[in-house]
Amino acid sequence: MKILATRRYPGPAFDELETVEVGPLEPRDDVEVLVVANEPVDASLFPSLRLVANFGVGYDRIGVEGLAHRGVAVTNTPGVLDAATADLTWALILAVRRRIVEGDQRVREGEWHGSWADGFLAEELTGSTLGIIGLGRIGSAVARRAEGFELRVLSTRRSGGTPLDDLLAASDIVTVHAPLTPETHGLLDARRLSLLRDGACLVNTARGEIIDEDALVAELVSGRIRAGLDVFAHEPHVPEALLSLPNVVLTPHLGSGTRQTREAMTRLVVDNILALQTGNPLVTEVKAGV
Repeated sequence: MKILATRRYPGPAFDELETVEVGPLEPRDDVEVLVVANEPVDASLFPSLRLVANFGVGYDRIGVEGLAHRGVAVTNTPGVLDAATADLTWALILAVRRRIVEGDQRVREGEWHGSWADGFLAEELTGSTLGIIGLGRIGSAVARRAEGFELRVLSTRRSGGTPLDDLLAASDIVTVHAPLTPETHGLLDARRLSLLRDGACLVNTARGEIIDEDALVAELVSGRIRAGLDVFAHEPHVPEALLSLPNVVLTPHLGSGTRQTREAMTRLVVDNILALQTGNPLVTEVKAGV
């Protein structure tokens, strides 16, 4: 079975693919499996294609519906990156809420001249209200970690929970964990962002397109809210206006970026390919229309 991967994916499991070739998504008649990282796939370029094994839980750019019409299966890597993404979410919450990056910069630039009592003030985390948009695997992992900080947790999800507008208005911290779908694209628009309290903290480790980026930039430039952003609407482009703002912490899409998690993601990719080769059910198949 001929396998084409867009890069060498991390971990020893990748070496179990004996017929894998690393290269760009160029037309190939013999390729039966593609390994991609949420990249657009044109199935017409690969007439023998049977499976797209996605390295990642999100698959919004792959084109699942179109692939399904051609009889091509898609798999992803859910579950194994929940802890890493939840941990990064909390790293951003703490960094933004306690102004850690600003403090680090002041020390490095020699602007710390007095005692600890002369420092700038941040907002307390313990006892705050946390609003979670999307209470799936990752959102639930974030909620479990919130117990240690004695936070009041509100959540909104497909099947119910707190109405989104109410959650935004009531929360000191809002974190986004919804998948990117036609329904969630631009979910946090200018009107909804305006519902956030003055001084509220917004964290996004899901997809940049879920938030109206222009509206978010306007709110951040005004200084009314603070944010921790791991994802952006046009990656790797980051809006220029954000780069010099002290009320924003920026990271380069690091949600699953631990060695252990990335290796576990590769393991799941390979397990799905091996299942196809042996005629067994795919381990984590993505169902079109779900």
